[in-house]
Amino acid sequence: MAQQLPIRFQEHLQLQNVGINVQQIGFATLTMESDKFICIREKVADTAQVVIIDLADPNNPIRRPITADSAVMNPASKVIALKAGKNLQIFNIEMKSKMKAHQMTDDVIFWKWINLNTIALVTETTVYHWSMEGESQPQKMFDRHSSLAGCQIINYRADKSLKWLLLVGISAQQHRVAGHMQLYSVERKVSQPIEGHAAAFAQFKMPGNSEESTLFTFAVRTQQGGKLHIIEVGSPPTGCQPFTKKAVDVFFPPEAQTDFPVAMQVSTKYDTIYLITKFGYVHLYDLETGTCIYMNRISGETIFVTAVHEPSSGIIGVNRKGQVLSVSVDDGNIVPYITNTLQNPELALRMATRNDLAGAEELFVRKFNVLFSQSQFQEAAKIAAKAPKGVLRTPETIQRFQHVPTPPGQTSPLLQYFGILLESSQLNKYEALELCRPVLAQGKKQLIEKWLKEDKLECSEELGELVKQVDPTLALSVFLRAGVPGKVIQCFAETGQFQKIILYAKKVNYQPDYVFLLRNVMRLNPDQGTEFAKMLVADEEPLADLNQIVDVFMEVNMVQQCTSFLLDALKNNRPNEGQLQTRLLEMNLLTAPQVADAIMGNQMFTHYDKAHIAQLCEKAGLLQRALEHYTDIYDIKRAVVHTHMLNPDWLVNYFGSLSVEDSLECLRAMLQANIRQNLQVCVKIASKYYEQLSTLSLIELFESFKSYEGLFYFLGSIVNFSQDQDVHFKYIQAACKTGQMKEVERICRESNCYDAERVKNFLKEAKLTDQLPLIIVCDRFEYVHDLVLYLYRNNLQKYIEIYVQKVNPSRLPIVAGGLLDVDCADDVIKNLVLSVRGPFSTDELVEEFEKRNRLKLLLPWMESRIHEGVEEPATHNALAKIYIDSNNNPERFLRENQFYDSRIVGRYCEKRDPHLACVAYERGQCDDELIKVCNENSLFKSEARYLVRRRDPDLWGRVLDEENQYRRPLIDQVVQTALSETQDPEDVSVTVKAFMSADLPNELIELLEKIVLDENSLFRDHRNLQNLLILTAVKADQTRVMEYINRLDNYDAPDIANICISSDLFEEAFAIFKKFDVNTSAIEVLITHVHNLDRAYEFAERCNQPAVWSLLGKAQLDSQMVKEAIDSYIKADDPSTYTEVIQAANEAANFEDLVRYLQMARKKTRETFIETELVFAFAKTNRLADLEEFISGPNHAQIMQVGERCYEEKMYEAAKLLFNNISNFARLASTLVHLGEFQNAVDSARKANSTRTWKEVCFSCVEAKEFRLAQVCGLHIVVHADELADLINYYQDRGHFNELITLMEAALGLERAHMGMFTELAILYSKYKPSKMREHLELFWSRVNIPKVLRAAEQAHLWPELVFLYDKYEEYDNAVLTMMAHPTEAWRESLFKEVVTKVANIELYYRALQFYLDHRPLIVNDLLVVLTPRLDHTRAVSFFTRVGHLKLVKPYLRTVQSNNNKAVNEALSQVLIEEEDYEGLRKSIDTFDNFDTIALAQQLEKHELLEFRRIGAYLYKNNNRWAQSVDLCKKDLLYRDAMQYACESRNTEIAEGLIAWFLEIGKKECFASCLFTCYDLLRPDVILELAWRHNIMDFAMPYLVQVLREYLTKVDKLQKADADRAEEQSDQPPPSMMSDMPLMITAGPGIGAVPPPAMVPPGMMAPGTGVPYGQQQPGLYRQY
Repeated sequence: MAQQLPIRFQEHLQLQNVGINVQQIGFATLTMESDKFICIREKVADTAQVVIIDLADPNNPIRRPITADSAVMNPASKVIALKAGKNLQIFNIEMKSKMKAHQMTDDVIFWKWINLNTIALVTETTVYHWSMEGESQPQKMFDRHSSLAGCQIINYRADKSLKWLLLVGISAQQHRVAGHMQLYSVERKVSQPIEGHAAAFAQFKMPGNSEESTLFTFAVRTQQGGKLHIIEVGSPPTGCQPFTKKAVDVFFPPEAQTDFPVAMQVSTKYDTIYLITKFGYVHLYDLETGTCIYMNRISGETIFVTAVHEPSSGIIGVNRKGQVLSVSVDDGNIVPYITNTLQNPELALRMATRNDLAGAEELFVRKFNVLFSQSQFQEAAKIAAKAPKGVLRTPETIQRFQHVPTPPGQTSPLLQYFGILLESSQLNKYEALELCRPVLAQGKKQLIEKWLKEDKLECSEELGELVKQVDPTLALSVFLRAGVPGKVIQCFAETGQFQKIILYAKKVNYQPDYVFLLRNVMRLNPDQGTEFAKMLVADEEPLADLNQIVDVFMEVNMVQQCTSFLLDALKNNRPNEGQLQTRLLEMNLLTAPQVADAIMGNQMFTHYDKAHIAQLCEKAGLLQRALEHYTDIYDIKRAVVHTHMLNPDWLVNYFGSLSVEDSLECLRAMLQANIRQNLQVCVKIASKYYEQLSTLSLIELFESFKSYEGLFYFLGSIVNFSQDQDVHFKYIQAACKTGQMKEVERICRESNCYDAERVKNFLKEAKLTDQLPLIIVCDRFEYVHDLVLYLYRNNLQKYIEIYVQKVNPSRLPIVAGGLLDVDCADDVIKNLVLSVRGPFSTDELVEEFEKRNRLKLLLPWMESRIHEGVEEPATHNALAKIYIDSNNNPERFLRENQFYDSRIVGRYCEKRDPHLACVAYERGQCDDELIKVCNENSLFKSEARYLVRRRDPDLWGRVLDEENQYRRPLIDQVVQTALSETQDPEDVSVTVKAFMSADLPNELIELLEKIVLDENSLFRDHRNLQNLLILTAVKADQTRVMEYINRLDNYDAPDIANICISSDLFEEAFAIFKKFDVNTSAIEVLITHVHNLDRAYEFAERCNQPAVWSLLGKAQLDSQMVKEAIDSYIKADDPSTYTEVIQAANEAANFEDLVRYLQMARKKTRETFIETELVFAFAKTNRLADLEEFISGPNHAQIMQVGERCYEEKMYEAAKLLFNNISNFARLASTLVHLGEFQNAVDSARKANSTRTWKEVCFSCVEAKEFRLAQVCGLHIVVHADELADLINYYQDRGHFNELITLMEAALGLERAHMGMFTELAILYSKYKPSKMREHLELFWSRVNIPKVLRAAEQAHLWPELVFLYDKYEEYDNAVLTMMAHPTEAWRESLFKEVVTKVANIELYYRALQFYLDHRPLIVNDLLVVLTPRLDHTRAVSFFTRVGHLKLVKPYLRTVQSNNNKAVNEALSQVLIEEEDYEGLRKSIDTFDNFDTIALAQQLEKHELLEFRRIGAYLYKNNNRWAQSVDLCKKDLLYRDAMQYACESRNTEIAEGLIAWFLEIGKKECFASCLFTCYDLLRPDVILELAWRHNIMDFAMPYLVQVLREYLTKVDKLQKADADRAEEQSDQPPPSMMSDMPLMITAGPGIGAVPPPAMVPPGMMAPGTGVPYGQQQPGLYRQY
């Protein structure tokens, strides 16, 4: 069995599994201030971020883009402190807010949270504390000691009270890491330097001391060895003993000679010290004694950061591989480990006592018994009190002390025991009971109260019952502490504290019988009972059944209180409370109807029985409430007719809840019952609900009772809102019948909803005295003609005058037309027209008279209107028509009158006189009408004059449109007449523009020549007209353009020339520029459009202007005439286009001319580009002397750029001069390489000190086989990991393998040697020198990239090296697979067994087993011993069974049978059966029971050997198959086993069958033996019969004697018991009939008495007798 360890080791997290790069896991980038958070700074791509891992939820890390030098998380909350340079900030991550910020004057080199609110800041010289609270700044604590100068600060610690501070640092000294610490006392302000590596503070309470001591523990590794020191800092507390200083050795294994402590934590729970070393070892020490408890290696990598693991009171840390590990004390194993392994029982007792740990129980019990036996009762009591887990504080211990006699004059041992327990701890429930019994018996209740206040007693229900006999209040306190809800509530009830019952029951989640409690309270105090009942229903869910609570109220007839209670309890109006709501209303309707009315008025309840409540309301006189609840229409009609008893407003609203049919029925019933009384309310109801009830139904209802008054008032309330024609008509009808003429007039005038035809006919038939309503209707709905006929024919002419004069004067035209139609007299009509002064339409009036050819009747009226100054167009139009028809000088009227409508009058004149129509249209600018009449009547001259004067471009556009068939004659009249007559330039301009817009160039030229070229024209010198003439010619007739250019002088030359160019008239454009001396434009025409550079050169020679030469030079440059262009630019003295010139010269390689141009340009401007190109031109022309002279002097040339260009074009001599001039050694080295100057190139590369330069020189030296120089360069390259691959590939591609290996071997000694160098050398060895690879790996395996080397070794088939690497890389699976795949080369037994136990894939165990069976079958058990802790034994057995090698692994089966595995047990059984080892099989079966017993028994039953069949019977017996077991024993004549199994079966049938079998085979001795073996199973009568039948009474007689004796003894006992019972009954007095019986009022019916015979149901038996009541036999009850 594996040894139990005193520690627990756990891996919590692998940081790489949550996305953390292993390169970011280190002391500089990772911090852990507590076991809550880990904070890592990392860089992803180019983004810096901080990753926060909450160890409670590690799979969801928090990532924030934060750039900081350091980040530390608060130990408890999500608060992070960030440091960037000298800036410090504290952020709350959850609140997303900045809490504090500060800028230090010195750099902070280390910082750490020392508690939840304080950060320690360490600079090069000083230590500060910075509080997170308030606005405080960092406070200086102390200056750093000189011994820590130059040290790397790795930790900072402080004690609990912050009175002692410690700074820890390390430094390299004499090939080891030295530790330096500075201990500082805040109170004394004194520092002490100490040599040490790791330290911690602890609070420890020594035995016998009342207060804790502050201990300082630190570890150090010096050249002499390691030490752990534990000392007390400061003075011990007053009255306390000082702590004895401890100094113990710290063991370091031989393989860890350079190991040293790196971290220390102290467990406050177990008072142990955890010490972590650099090599991953953990040391566990006892804080009090300094004893080393345990040491082992827990990590192969350095654990660089640690913290206290609070859940286990252990230590948690992170190693460089990213494993988050914790170590803690195994409280179940540490004491046994110290006792058994360390053989230190004293330390085990001390730790078990001090820290209450299990495992030392036997030691305490043994010591207690020894002291008790020696009568040292006080010491024994102390041991019992100190024993961990209370193992000795049991009732048995109390009994032992109770049985000890008390010496005279001394305190009893029991009280001494209790006294010691009270001093040190709390008494358990047994101890508390035994102590309180004598205390209460002595009347010292105050002692118990004192102990309870001091929490010295464990309260229990038994203790409460004991105390309750003396003080119920004190008992209540005990019950409360003990948590016995039933007893607590009982005490509350007995002490009258009912208000606390519910609060307590809720608090402890207990459900008492509240109804029973309420009934008791109600009988004692009704008011308090009411409050208690309300408390029961105060919550959402009531604590008791409301019906039962109401029953309690009603039992004492408390209706008012019950009502108050129910109103409060039912306030939520739940559906399941309907019965209670009904009950509440019912009780109040019967006793207090007003209260019920108020309740229903508040509408609190909706789920009660409404029909029942409605009947009760009607009986109580609450008619309104009854109607609210009735649903039957007959009940409603019966109640609703009594409107005098109902509130009218309520009744109106009530009808809103009825259906349409029920509402109409109720209204009909109300009108039928008492129409006079109910009419008003019926009208209100109808007015409010007419939309629902339908207006038609209500009208029919009122009409059925001939109530026109009701109909009038009803319709009057809705007519203003209704759109129904019938409503409006019926209202008019009702108003007429009730004489409401004003309403008739109003509706006729204002309503738009009635049927006008129907109303008109009704009003005609009604023969009203006042015809105004009829007039209004006819006027509104265009029945004027009918109205005039009706009034005229009924001799009501005065109403006609009233109509047109007062009602609607605008109807005069229609009325006059109607009168004309009925042949009314002219005088009447004239007088009527003259009498109307109101507004009416003159057009309509004229139209009416004009239609009837009676227009002249209006002449007097119109002339009078004109004299009155009326300007209305209609009047003047009518007068014009009369003048035209009468030919009364109409043209004068048309020209002078300003008020008629030209369009109307012109249209009237078109057929009568077109000339007058033109006059009228021209006066009104009626363009379309005028053009139309002119075209139709060929009046083109008038039209042309109108168009010129009109100046309307749109109008011109329409008449000049090519689709106009009259365009030509019109144009002729415009040219010949209209323009000749005008002298207004604007008229000409608009006309010309119109011709242009119409795209009539020829006509336009004709027009313009007449205007511009005519000597007598006023517009000859007009600039715009000259421009227009030339442009028109350009567009229409280009042959005339040159003529116009030469003849005209006043035009816009540049614009015209540009237009000529765009029209390809280049000669004309050149002539214009030349005529107006615009030489630059002229040469541009020659260059750009004519494309004649010779002609342009001649023109430039003639002009000789710089601008002209510049343009010519640019054109020559564009034509690749570089030399000519440069000459032109030089003549123009123009360097402005030097970029194009330089580019062209470079392309043409014309550097000689370029030098001339650049020298000219340099005189004009000192541009960097010009000078740079000049230098390059010197180089290209090989003028190196000029080049060197130029660059030696002041210049702005970009020498570097020119050098690069020279280098690219292989002008290495010039490049050498240039690079040397600017000291660019990198490029100089490259240039020298091309010149073959390798030594100088190496020197320049050394000055350049650039990796790229080294590579270039190196590769060149390799190509030139200058390997010595190449190695010099290569040593500067290999230290850069990124460049290493290129270098190696370069050597390998050229076959220089030995030189490459020599270079790599030389590089290993470099200070900057890195992993890549060792890795690549290993790969080179694998390829080219395999023999040296193993040595290299053994020396440097920790510095190579193992995965990369693994691939190389695998490709080179170096299997031993591959296994070695897999082992070091912890890829144990692959190591095992490799060894199994290549056993002859790679397999080593010791290594294989060591590695196979570490594999992760358990399938490899079974492959390894097969491998051993194939190659090393004889040592397979050795492998199984190693694999036993990890194997699945069932599978292993199945494997060996399948391959047929179970016997081979018998030792393995014996070893693992202790696990009681079924497969193992069965397999081993088969092996033992095959080996015929029945003793081993019997032992295996008895020891291990996990196998298929039935199957094995069946197999053994058929075995040829007797002992195996006997085991089969034994198995049947163990499986309760007694018959089979006995039968098998019978077959093998195993008499003893058969008798034993029959006895154990406890089956009479089996036992008697065995007896009979013995007699059948004649075994009388076995018969006699079986009688006593199965004595209690056999029936005496059966045995007697068998003995008599077989004549063996002698063998059965001892059995029969024993049976007879047993029966006689039982009879004697029964007789004695019967006599004792009779004696006891005779001593008791006869029972009284009434004395002990409770009263019926309290006992209740049937309680405590036997029911009378009349109440007993027929056939019911008396309890326990089986005899009906009244027929009990004497003595039956006595026997019962």
